[in-house]
Amino acid sequence: MSAPKHIVSAAAIVLNEKNQLLLVKGPRRGWEMPGGQVEEGESLTDAVIRETKEESGIDIEVIKFCGIFQNIEGSICNTLFLGKPIGGQLTTSPESLEVGFFPLGEALEMVTWNNFRQRIEYCLDDSIHPFYIGF
Repeated sequence: MSAPKHIVSAAAIVLNEKNQLLLVKGPRRGWEMPGGQVEEGESLTDAVIRETKEESGIDIEVIKFCGIFQNIEGSICNTLFLGKPIGGQLTTSPESLEVGFFPLGEALEMVTWNNFRQRIEYCLDDSIHPFYIGF
């Protein structure tokens, strides 16, 4: 029997003091929250801080664990956190063609890939934390 192969990712829902949402525009999925795969030996929170910095140029403080979306067939666990910006400057990267903070309503309309909008909405709803969504 071979060892199971799972992917664990961590993504951040980052709101600034104006209640604007940080989004990055990737080359494949369009606008989304920053995040990516957790590396071996790395904590979930360290991964989400690193990925947010790499993709947006923004340093964040993790405020709260929100929940998990699990793609059962794909063996992918997506962990989601709320964060707040504490430094850095908006910058693009090979993973992000554009970056910015956007008013919440506008930002939610911009996110169109799969269930990413739902992920953001769940993270913004304290009443359902922590959540687990399997699909």
